[in-house]
Amino acid sequence: MVEPRLPPAPVLWRAVPRGRVLVFAPHPDDEVAGPGGVLAMHREQGDPVRVVVTTDGTSGDPDRRYAAGTYGELRRGESRAGLRLLGVDDVQFWGFPDGHVLAEADLELGVQLATAAIAAFRPDIVYLPWEHDGHADHHAAHLVVTRALDRHGFGGLALGYEVWNAMIPDVVVDVSAAFAKKRAAMLAHQSQIAYTQYDHCISGLAAFRSQHHLHGRGYGEAFRRVRGVLPAALAVPT
Repeated sequence: MVEPRLPPAPVLWRAVPRGRVLVFAPHPDDEVAGPGGVLAMHREQGDPVRVVVTTDGTSGDPDRRYAAGTYGELRRGESRAGLRLLGVDDVQFWGFPDGHVLAEADLELGVQLATAAIAAFRPDIVYLPWEHDGHADHHAAHLVVTRALDRHGFGGLALGYEVWNAMIPDVVVDVSAAFAKKRAAMLAHQSQIAYTQYDHCISGLAAFRSQHHLHGRGYGEAFRRVRGVLPAALAVPT
């Protein structure tokens, strides 16, 4: 029997790396629920940030509370409004249907699009769902983006963010100063808050992330290294 080992403690960052930032979000709202705090920090230090939302999110209205013909545009509008509160105005929508099991051909199309997005924007840092986030669309986005990173030969830093499943992180970023912006950005997605108060859940997760290094004060966002090397200069001695 192999006994479990103590996992390594995550590194603490109080700042984010500088560079061009590309974010892949499975649905309109994951871009703020996941890395919203660090995106605000990137913009505050002047980093270019582009967000790619891969699906239209039209499965997010199971009770048909909204007009079907305009629901996709409603969600895109919420995404733009939320990102604007973080200082981000560069967002692209692929518009694929969400909530579907993808065949290999579907994944390949996504890889081609993601590879083109990486080549066009030339990011230094990429954010994407972490490998075990507990939603099929998030898992598909992880597969698509990691394959695209490898196909492109990406040499920068790629970090996985959490939304549906808490990870054992490699990095916790202190986003306390940016958290009011993140909370406001989440509240911009009222079509989703109407179903689930995910702002409450994500705020609790962010508060929990302050436990390890921040003595339970403030808020953190957790990330796993997907590709590249964590910049040692950002690590805060703890």
